[in-house]
Amino acid sequence: MTQPRPAGQHTVRRHNSALVLGAIATAPGISRAGVAARTGLTKATVSSLVDRLIGAGLVHDAGPEQRPGPGRRGTSLSLSPAGPHGLGVEIGVDYLATCLVDLTGAVRHERIRPVDNRFRPVADVCTDVAAALDEELREAAGAQVTVGGIGVAVPGLVEASTGLLRRAPNLDWHDVDIPAELRGRVSLPDAAILVGNEANFAALAELWTGGHDDLHDFVHVSGEIGIGAGIVIGAELFSGVRGFGGELGHFPVDSDGPHCPCGARGCLERLAGQDAILERAGAADLDALLDRLATGDGAATGAARHAAARLGIALSSVVNLLDVPAVVLGGTYARLYPWLAEPLRAELGARVLSASWSPVGVVCSTLGTEAAVRGAAASAVRAIVADPDAFMDGR
Repeated sequence: MTQPRPAGQHTVRRHNSALVLGAIATAPGISRAGVAARTGLTKATVSSLVDRLIGAGLVHDAGPEQRPGPGRRGTSLSLSPAGPHGLGVEIGVDYLATCLVDLTGAVRHERIRPVDNRFRPVADVCTDVAAALDEELREAAGAQVTVGGIGVAVPGLVEASTGLLRRAPNLDWHDVDIPAELRGRVSLPDAAILVGNEANFAALAELWTGGHDDLHDFVHVSGEIGIGAGIVIGAELFSGVRGFGGELGHFPVDSDGPHCPCGARGCLERLAGQDAILERAGAADLDALLDRLATGDGAATGAARHAAARLGIALSSVVNLLDVPAVVLGGTYARLYPWLAEPLRAELGARVLSASWSPVGVVCSTLGTEAAVRGAAASAVRAIVADPDAFMDGR
């Protein structure tokens, strides 16, 4: 057995840099003395590390701190909005989305491009993604900011240990190395590329910036052409042992239902996904469906209620298994929330064992279809905050 060795000076500094930057991120406006009190580090160590973080553009010194009471005020420290940005991209089934997010979590630029990616060759889609990334890199250069990390949201199973997209049924993709595909097509910064399931990134965005401050345990349902679920427990994402959790769209809800691209039949997304709702309602697209729902059209209302009932069958199993207190409806479901919420609550009330004394909350996402791409970008900058030395050494 290999014996553990003492931490070297670089390892200690790396740990302490993350500790200091984490304290500043948690309490914007904090002083050096405040950071020392929070972290237990000496004031001299904090001062040295803060100076280094300021020099790297990660921390902004905003002058005297704002606090009540007498006494000498220290300088106010916060994450620098001009520091490294996260670049997020989402490869959707029927669109591509990109955005830039700064260290504070603010969105600096965002764009959604409609495009049907179903069953297109990997090379063709990745060429489009590379062009979208190149456009965002030019946007960052024009704003004179650095891209410190890239997050890529995909509609499929991403293996946590390798980052490989193992399978995306609605794209018909298998074993795709997304970072290699992109680096071969566009000149990207020497920064980490994080690949993750779109529903997981969407759930993280809702947790971090969705405005649900009292919601730390929930299932975020991304309702698009496919249906994914991001599971948050104790304010942490749970994606399964290998990263393959959350495939709500492939819960079987009707053994005699239609065939699914995954190979099974009667999967939830074939009965309650966007395409299924449009087909049942006889609507050409989502905007047409919403117009008809607003007028109380019977076919449109029936299609929404049918989808909500099937969604309730699947989600009741999730809630009974995991005991999460709330469901957040995101993606297309956020736009359909007024017509989905009541029948979904009724289905959950009838099927969840604890519902009679602990009703399941059904909440509307505040981020909607932008959640996944924002979560991907925010994950990239949060990785920098969690390990600033990796970013600074990389420079």
